Amino acid sequence: MIATIAFALLIVAQILQSVSLFRTAVKDRISPWLALGSGILLLVVVIQRSIAIKFFALTNMYESLLFLAMLASLMAFAITRWKSTSESKALPFSLNILAIIFLALASSPIAPSAIKPPVPALQSGWLILHVSFTFIGEIFFAVGLVTAILQLTAKTEDSRKKFDRLTYTSVAVGYPIFTAGALVFGAIWAENAWGQWWSWDPKETWALVTWLTYTAYLHFRLVRKNTSKLMPVLVILGFAIAMFTFFGVNFLLSGLHSYA
Repeated sequence: MIATIAFALLIVAQILQSVSLFRTAVKDRISPWLALGSGILLLVVVIQRSIAIKFFALTNMYESLLFLAMLASLMAFAITRWKSTSESKALPFSLNILAIIFLALASSPIAPSAIKPPVPALQSGWLILHVSFTFIGEIFFAVGLVTAILQLTAKTEDSRKKFDRLTYTSVAVGYPIFTAGALVFGAIWAENAWGQWWSWDPKETWALVTWLTYTAYLHFRLVRKNTSKLMPVLVILGFAIAMFTFFGVNFLLSGLHSYA
């Protein structure tokens, strides 16, 4: 019920954002607070499930989707408070859509919502650090995805430079968080759970591909000072690979992560 209310708040926020986005004269001061309310409600759901299973509720597809929707909702609110993005209507609009998609998937057959204690291999603090940091990094990558698209479609050079800076900032913040979660904490957890730091499991491999894509972006953008159209394309590609790592690998490839 609480998750349903959170979903309803996001739908209302999306309607208000749509009106404001396409009718520039309309001021939208309500939708950020609806997004915040949705994020808080989803946090309550995560806490309730954590108490029920006596472990942090981040051990299956349903709980992961709730967590991602919560992060997207809170980020949609946060960027309306941040000076550099407070005037951009496209960013909260897009993140709100992302949160709605995650919640819609959470209510679909691909994500059973039954409350079950995690299997022994998942009962590790390293797993929580691994998954949570990975998802937090990916939410910053989601912001970079939107600004990269805006960068490619910008009509003026000033707009393009503005979105280039926002894309770089988003990736630069998300990159170390994702690195810590996906690679460092993931390797430590793998050694604890399976006795080896790296096993070329499909999810590990695709997480590495994601990391290498964003590494290439930061190398060309920061070291080579490259601001060509290749840069936002790399960011878009990186996010697409990250989502394939999360969804595609789970359903198309079998491996050590299959039970999650």
